[in-house]
Amino acid sequence: MTTPKTQANTAIILDFETTGLSPACGDRAIEIGAVRLENGEVTKRFQSLMNPGMRINSFIESYTGITNAMLKKAPPCNEVMGEFSEFIADFNLVAHNASFDKKFLDAELHRIRKSYPGEFACSMLVSRRIYPDAPNHKLGTLVRYRRLPSDGVFHRALADADMTASLWLSILNDIEDGYGVKKMSFGEVKKLSKTSKQAVPAYLQRIGC
Repeated sequence: MTTPKTQANTAIILDFETTGLSPACGDRAIEIGAVRLENGEVTKRFQSLMNPGMRINSFIESYTGITNAMLKKAPPCNEVMGEFSEFIADFNLVAHNASFDKKFLDAELHRIRKSYPGEFACSMLVSRRIYPDAPNHKLGTLVRYRRLPSDGVFHRALADADMTASLWLSILNDIEDGYGVKKMSFGEVKKLSKTSKQAVPAYLQRIGC
């Protein structure tokens, strides 16, 4: 297995739409969107609906705009996840509220006996450390708070992945501007997400020296 890339501005930013909240309760992915960042630039995108082999309820249809008719025509989950496994390659991974997306990624890849070498970081946890004064730390709120580009579409996987990528780069830029930390490593950002809010300035000042 290859060694993951180490820089924080090089990662796969991903988002799932799903039939529900928990793969442990039988829920499945119905769409995946992902953006590949390399040295802070978007180099590739991945998006696909996927047929979970079950009907979705009216709430999910309304929430996502994805209908049962759309999913009936989509490729099966196993096929899409096989392609996405290749897309991940040796990159680390980022999602907003990563605990949710990681559960579904792990469950869907487990079904096809695949894994990934990289680590997972959560842009929501990091944003709480860097933007403590934001009204809340939902993706849409942070996009507006930081005046990031958005087409106004939420709860479709690629749109959310694109906005999370913009947020991730905004966080890294603001860390550099505020603390002089250049080329932060992925491991340093993961540690930041677990650092108490009171200790964040000291932590960033220390690694910025």
